[in-house]
Amino acid sequence: MKRIATIDYELCQPNKCGIPCIRFCPINKTRPYKAIELSSEKQGKPVIYEDKCIACGICVRKCPFKAIHIVNLPTEIEERIVHRYGINAFSLYGLPLPVENEIIGVLGPNGAGKTTAMRILSGLLIPNFGILNGEPSKEYVLERFRGTQFYDYFSKLYSGKIKVVYKVQYVEAIQAYVKHGSVHELLRKFDERGILKDVIDYLKLENMLSKEVKTLSGGELQKLAVAIALERDANAYIFDEPTAFLDIRERINLLKALTELKPKNSYIFVVDHDIMFLDYVADLIVIVYGIPAVFGYFSKTYPAKAGIDHYLKGFLPAENMRIRDEQITFRLHDSRENIVAVDESDIIFWSHLYKKLGGFELSVEEGKVKKGEVIGIIGPNAIGKTTFIRILAGELEPDKGYVTSPALKISYKPQYLSREGGKCTIVEECLKEVNKNALEEGNWLYIEVIKRLGVDRILKKELESLSGGELQKFYIAKTLINEADVYLLDEPSSHIDVEDQLSVARAIKRVARNRKVPIFVIDHNILLIDYAVDRLMVFTGEPGVRGLGMAPSTVSKAFNIFLKEVGVTVRRDPETGRPRINKPGSYLDREQKALGQYFYTA
Repeated sequence: MKRIATIDYELCQPNKCGIPCIRFCPINKTRPYKAIELSSEKQGKPVIYEDKCIACGICVRKCPFKAIHIVNLPTEIEERIVHRYGINAFSLYGLPLPVENEIIGVLGPNGAGKTTAMRILSGLLIPNFGILNGEPSKEYVLERFRGTQFYDYFSKLYSGKIKVVYKVQYVEAIQAYVKHGSVHELLRKFDERGILKDVIDYLKLENMLSKEVKTLSGGELQKLAVAIALERDANAYIFDEPTAFLDIRERINLLKALTELKPKNSYIFVVDHDIMFLDYVADLIVIVYGIPAVFGYFSKTYPAKAGIDHYLKGFLPAENMRIRDEQITFRLHDSRENIVAVDESDIIFWSHLYKKLGGFELSVEEGKVKKGEVIGIIGPNAIGKTTFIRILAGELEPDKGYVTSPALKISYKPQYLSREGGKCTIVEECLKEVNKNALEEGNWLYIEVIKRLGVDRILKKELESLSGGELQKFYIAKTLINEADVYLLDEPSSHIDVEDQLSVARAIKRVARNRKVPIFVIDHNILLIDYAVDRLMVFTGEPGVRGLGMAPSTVSKAFNIFLKEVGVTVRRDPETGRPRINKPGSYLDREQKALGQYFYTA
């Protein structure tokens, strides 16, 4: 049995807590040696000596900042250690196995080592195999992998025979490097494979070719990053969260581009949280599990469908390992709880609405929403979804039409998140500015939102230090604990893993029901929308020019309208109930199109 102890030094504040981890440690009290003590190497913060620690858990419970984790791991797992970032720091066990001519999908929670593994496979990080006294070397890596399936890959990588293209997770970095130039100029510059026209056609880049890179939105930057990666002539390709900021139509275009334009005789890794996307694009799936920021363990390789099913069921048969206490299942919408309005005051009704903003025109069909209902909204970016919510809230007056009982106060989580909190810089301070009562442990908002989303673990962190997933959950919590009449969450699934997406869905429903308020969720993850919402609105039209919002309807009916327009059919998996995209031209695809059932619910 191997014991690993980690301390989140961003949270650890010994000058404020009185170091109960050291004062109450039974080893420190009863033995001539210490299991935990302050270290000058850690700027006066504690260090836990894992070989002396008995894992009693006292320091874990006593730490007021929840900075300490202690875990016992089986010896066979410890033997697979690939990298450790330092004393009391994150440990990575195993790697996803590169397979030539196959797309490897990587699925797992944030903070479990997916990006670390990709950096190792790209050659940006040389693994140390847990040896912390000395610099890791490529020669030692090859020695450790000798006789394994990894040896051939790393031998070619370190000798320069494998060229790696890495599409990074945070595409905003492109604008920091490209100060001048248009999209078309950049695409021509990197077109090493001579597929410029194909990339433009598959990813639908025509309307952004003349734009300056510095003016691009998040979704446009994502498409540009993927396009450049596909254009490069390399032997290995890594796509880290390629669906972020992309709407459903753009994700489907991305699926086609990756499957049709992938280079032959190459290694391809795709890391993403959109299960439907991975299910379609990946040939094989590798699952990473563990405790975020403590340790991560990569599973063996599974066929795509089987791997995703194992992940949802929470049990990996090849490892005989349970990774989750409960299964993730998807229910048909007909069986969901009905929202019953007590009287007319429980309903927000709107007539046919029309609004012109500059050169953009928005029309919305007549409809109504019950207070306590979760309404999903799907459609391309810049199509008028946020404008519609602002009309409901009374922030904008429609040019034509009316809203009965406008909501007046709106709580809004934007698509693009800032790390600038204004006067506050700490997560806890920013949340207290919105609703200090929600931070009390007995409050239902603390239980259903703060704790459910895991925000209680980052309360003492500074906004600037938050990861993309942590920042997203902070903004969701901030939006939901706010007192308002209507709520709008724009892309809450971005940068967060499947477990967190489901936690977000449950928190949204609980707030809607308990506060008896309507919550609108704009998202491009079909799986989250299918799981979370009661009814669905489809917005269509020409982005930036005109938009049409359809009245709320059942999820299956709305999805059927949307998918028919896109030309894609979706079926439900008979075992898990999860939606799956049919391969174009397959028997099921042809059959569902013939029946007009683009979203199959039976």
